[in-house]
Amino acid sequence: MAAGSRLCAVTGSGGYVGGRIAERLQRAGWRVRELAHRPPSGSAARAYSLAAGPGEGALAGVELLVHCAYDFRPWRWPEIERINVAGSERLLDAAAAAGVERIVHVSTMSAFAGCVSLYGRAKLEIERRAREHGAINLRPGLVFGERPGGTFGALDRAVRRARLVPLVGAGRFRQHLVHEEDLAAVVERLASFDLPPGEPIVAASDEPRTLRQILVTLAARRGRRVLFVPLPALVVLVALRAAERAQRPLGFRSDSLTGLLHPDPSPDFAPARRLGLVFRRFEVAP
Repeated sequence: MAAGSRLCAVTGSGGYVGGRIAERLQRAGWRVRELAHRPPSGSAARAYSLAAGPGEGALAGVELLVHCAYDFRPWRWPEIERINVAGSERLLDAAAAAGVERIVHVSTMSAFAGCVSLYGRAKLEIERRAREHGAINLRPGLVFGERPGGTFGALDRAVRRARLVPLVGAGRFRQHLVHEEDLAAVVERLASFDLPPGEPIVAASDEPRTLRQILVTLAARRGRRVLFVPLPALVVLVALRAAERAQRPLGFRSDSLTGLLHPDPSPDFAPARRLGLVFRRFEVAP
């Protein structure tokens, strides 16, 4: 599948990952139809939500669909399943009805057999349904870049805004990372690969970094001197859940911490290697 006059659609284009992917595809010559929860004023993006589904004609003429959208507001499983899982299936059904040729579902490394986090569980179920629709499932690691967003952006803000930075569980939790440009480049390449649906493709460097290494490096890059305050992970988890039950979230989701506490013990990098995909390392400060 070549670019040029061909049309692709990107759900969640208003978010960090979806936005970077949409930019990359546009630079590669694709006509990009952005489907965003809150389209910026004056933009050509179309309003889209997982709860409501794609509007009339949203996928008309689309040859490539990149599904990045995920609604993080629900924190109980029944609502997560209703909005994100069922909403993704509606999108996949609409893509099939519209004759979309290629679908790339941007999942997460938090999705694996036996995962504990609700986010991972939801993405794993979406992966199953996406595979039934002939989609390619892509599992990015923690996405980083020069214009950080998402979880990495929250970590960057933590070292920029405060001199005392909480360090959950002594910062020993390990993360596999992927640069935003590398991830977007993989999506572009997958648009031209003739791949049958099958095992998910992990998109991340196979050299993990600890949470402490990431925070120390971010502080060094910002020229910041910060002091880390070690906090027991269980205490933080209980506090986050209590705040969520009281509908007073603290800026970091308890489910995200659950994902940090229980990562995939043995991520499979073999599919990416077979495709010749290479990911830069996150270089840590000395």
